[in-house]
Amino acid sequence: MSRILEALMCIMKKDIPIRKVEGVALAIVPRSENLAEGLWDTYIVNLKNQPLKSVLVSSKGYGEEQGESLKTTTLRHFFEEIKAEAAVQVEPIQSKLFHLTHEYWISFVQEDYMFDKKFIFVKGSIDEAHFTNIPLVNKRGVMIK
Repeated sequence: MSRILEALMCIMKKDIPIRKVEGVALAIVPRSENLAEGLWDTYIVNLKNQPLKSVLVSSKGYGEEQGESLKTTTLRHFFEEIKAEAAVQVEPIQSKLFHLTHEYWISFVQEDYMFDKKFIFVKGSIDEAHFTNIPLVNKRGVMIK
């Protein structure tokens, strides 16, 4: 029986089209121009001319400090819709956590297909040296497309 299930799974996997996520970015932006204040905001930026539906975001931080493994709490957020060419604030993040790697996994539906993409800000990447203009947010910050 297990060989039959394995064969069915192989057939099913090859029949599922894999579509690349394009036109969606994740940005981390300082809340204030005074970076010493330490509070930043995370945004999903929809650069598409179509809305994203049923958007689920899972976020977590992880890394090491002085040889000890560290992990933040996994947070989940749901947005029924993110309008076309719009940015939505997801969650705040404190700059004292930037020594960790931060992972955001985003899933959404568009044209009856479920997309997902993982955005990873590696340790040290959330830094003023990597700032760019964030479209639709109209601020400077760090962005991954």
